[in-house]
Amino acid sequence: MPKSLIEELTWRGLLHQATEGAADALAKGPLSGYIGFDPTGSSLHVGHLVQVMGLVHLQRCGHRPFALVGGGTGMIGDPSGRSAERNLITLEQVAENAA
Repeated sequence: MPKSLIEELTWRGLLHQATEGAADALAKGPLSGYIGFDPTGSSLHVGHLVQVMGLVHLQRCGHRPFALVGGGTGMIGDPSGRSAERNLITLEQVAENAA
């Protein structure tokens, strides 16, 4: 049986701190967790691996993982940390990247 999710993620260096009560909520029963990807590129890359591994550990500890692919948000991508305007991509390109 795996350790608790918080113990596992902390041991692996993937978690530095958690919201008060998170351990209690996780111990009460299966919870759902998700990650989302914007299909601005034609493939995932190694930078996505930490989030994917987080979902793997979530599932191994008995919880429900979900991976989502953005639709409209994929046209503009994540603007975090950007000062320049981003080039819009077409809906067709978003659909192709998400396939």
